[in-house]
Amino acid sequence: MKKKSVFSLLVFLVVSFAVSAVSADMIKIAVASDGKTAFSAVDIVAARSSGFLFFDGSGKFVEAINNPHKAVRGGAGPRVVNFLAQKGVNVIIAQSFGKKMGDAMKAKGISHLEFKGNAGDAVRKYLEQK
Repeated sequence: MKKKSVFSLLVFLVVSFAVSAVSADMIKIAVASDGKTAFSAVDIVAARSSGFLFFDGSGKFVEAINNPHKAVRGGAGPRVVNFLAQKGVNVIIAQSFGKKMGDAMKAKGISHLEFKGNAGDAVRKYLEQK
């Protein structure tokens, strides 16, 4: 019985570690930003931000891209969500989100965080509370 219990515990620990490692690798964070570095400020409104900074699940900066939908007349939020979802993003950080963008994120299963400060601090806060 003891050998079986120890074996079960070891299997549980190995599987738990593998799942948490995979989860971190699968996280892709987009921060609405007015700049191109992790020190840039988190933008006020996600859908109308200048661009997005991408970070991986460990908080490492990956790339910066311009927001192709920031100047559209209407429906920027859902368009931005679709654009970011196609890029594999599953977390979006900004100071605020409009209702349409919130609904679109919910429909796509994308998490969000409202944060005021710089992008690097925002990503750290998200990862700490995860």
